[in-house]
Amino acid sequence: MIKLKYNGHANISLTKDNVTILIDPFFTDNPVNKTNPNEVECDYILVSHAHFDHIGDTIDIAKRTGATIISTAEIANMAESQGLNAHGMNIGGKFNFEFGSVKVTQAIHSAGIEGGLACGFIIDFYGTVIYFAGDTALFGDMELIGRMNNIDYALLPIGDNFTMGPEEALEAVKMLKPNVVIPIHYDTWPPIAQSPQNFKVEVEKNCDAKVVIVNFNESIEI
Repeated sequence: MIKLKYNGHANISLTKDNVTILIDPFFTDNPVNKTNPNEVECDYILVSHAHFDHIGDTIDIAKRTGATIISTAEIANMAESQGLNAHGMNIGGKFNFEFGSVKVTQAIHSAGIEGGLACGFIIDFYGTVIYFAGDTALFGDMELIGRMNNIDYALLPIGDNFTMGPEEALEAVKMLKPNVVIPIHYDTWPPIAQSPQNFKVEVEKNCDAKVVIVNFNESIEI
């Protein structure tokens, strides 16, 4: 089984067979996080974009652990300039790693780094396909993402204001057709306050997907 931990906001960890991936590791100054970033261990760090609440503690954690940073070329180049291990990618690209593969998808959002793009990821983690949408607006090519990938778990922002809100995320589920949806990027600050319970009701009423609400700082097995 894979252990998925939700540290709040868009901060996710995936662990199996002594391999851990961190996604958007925003620990320090994350008002809903209870984990000390100095105690976090990982092998890979995926960074969707360079806003402070997503790149977060990436640099410090990578310096301490030697983890490989997987991100867009601009973020990877920045990391390598600081002597860190990095693997640069770009929208539409896919690469195989020891755990499976990472494919980079578009995300409609600002990048937080000069010349960069925000992105999402399709992660094949030991055979389980996880779509981490990143910070994004709704876009029609989610239908293609759903058609071309058998998505087991879709991690979708529902906070609104900076990303999709619940209504748009519902439309995303209809296009992506995942087996399970996990809402993220909500309730960190008042502008993105939402009810994941209401989102669950609407998705399960209108789609075949199941919604699993993971509480902040808690883990589930997937």
